[in-house]
Amino acid sequence: MGIVEEAHNVRIVGKGNEIVILAHGFGTDQSVWKHLVPHLVDDYQVILYDNMGAGTTNPDYFDFERYYTIDGFVYDLLAILQELQVQSCIFVGHSLSAMVGLLASISHPHLFTKLILVSASPRFLNDSEYFGGFQQEDLTQLYDGIRSNYKAWCSGFAPLVIGGDMDSVAVQEFSRTLFNMRPDIALSLAQTIFQFDMRPILCHVTVPCHIIQSTKDLAAPVVVAEYLQQNLGGKTIVEVMPTEGHLPQLSSPDIVVPVLLNHIRHNLAEDK
Repeated sequence: MGIVEEAHNVRIVGKGNEIVILAHGFGTDQSVWKHLVPHLVDDYQVILYDNMGAGTTNPDYFDFERYYTIDGFVYDLLAILQELQVQSCIFVGHSLSAMVGLLASISHPHLFTKLILVSASPRFLNDSEYFGGFQQEDLTQLYDGIRSNYKAWCSGFAPLVIGGDMDSVAVQEFSRTLFNMRPDIALSLAQTIFQFDMRPILCHVTVPCHIIQSTKDLAAPVVVAEYLQQNLGGKTIVEVMPTEGHLPQLSSPDIVVPVLLNHIRHNLAEDK
């Protein structure tokens, strides 16, 4: 196993000619896809990896300067694809990784047959004539919470993001992976993610995009999915699911897994 594979805990499962990459968002790790993977392994080669900074990665490898912008994650994804000699893939990215996939596809469109974006947002911060879901004071409070008492912040943040029952298995799972992160790394990543503005790059994306969205999502409202559809440069489709929360693949797998499988198998190029 190469250095890149080892650093990101790369795991390859399944068999098939087509490759599916599963990439997770902030506060989780590759385990967030555990309900989807068993349904893919008979037909696809599935590549999973952990973003640097996840609790499952070595915190000593985390370079604060590299991940000050989202570009650090883009370089990581491209390095993984190069090390594994991936020529073409279906990329499924959740939240942060949805934007990572979009950016990677701009410079290397030949590597991606399509991008499936789950709970994606190009900007979380509200702006004039743009609703991202957060005011700056909301984010300042969020950062202060991480700084003052990380464990308490995790306990409050997890149910808000998941939505629904505070005692649910999904909330407990997200709380676990969130708390596994080192607090200073979590703060740095939160600032990188919640302050980014990917809107200017959307027009440069030419790879077909499938946008998968919860009806109710605190972090990525439905209007954001509509904004993406209107501004992405390539062919785009949106599906709003009857689910709640920012991690529907974890909290509502019975609804989300069939939707994801349909979009993985569906070719936008075949649409009239």
